[in-house]
Amino acid sequence: MNHVYIALGTNIEPRNQHLKSAMESLRASENITILNRSSIYQTAPVGYTDQDDFLNMVIEIETTYASEELLAVCQQVEQELGRKREIRFGPRTIDLDILVYNEENKNSEHLSIPHPRMHERGFVLIPLNEIAPELIIPSTDKTVKEWLAELPEQDKKDINKWNESE
Repeated sequence: MNHVYIALGTNIEPRNQHLKSAMESLRASENITILNRSSIYQTAPVGYTDQDDFLNMVIEIETTYASEELLAVCQQVEQELGRKREIRFGPRTIDLDILVYNEENKNSEHLSIPHPRMHERGFVLIPLNEIAPELIIPSTDKTVKEWLAELPEQDKKDINKWNESE
């Protein structure tokens, strides 16, 4: 069984429903079991900033899929939920990023594991720290908690727990 962490993000309404639908689609696969999920965080956009705030979270799963197969499943879920890749870092109905897959270090044309920028992103580290603070990011020898402590305050200030009743 493979142990995986996946980041989910959305900034096109209905944002909360897109997160729920993505998790339902993953859960519907007999090859995926969702073990844990973080709270949902509202996050100001990074990179391309002329867009609405994101909702972000991280889930922990077990799967029998190989990493490339899991990537295909994630991309299928994105397509089913209407993801369009028009602007790099732009608005999206849903984004599913494989953060960590077992202790793999992989860099192929389609997939890099661990996610190459995860340790620089508060919107990934904060929810991941909530469910796996002691997780060592492969190839770095640092835990999620250590990476989060090193992240500049500027990169954390616009990330707030989101109230699902909003």
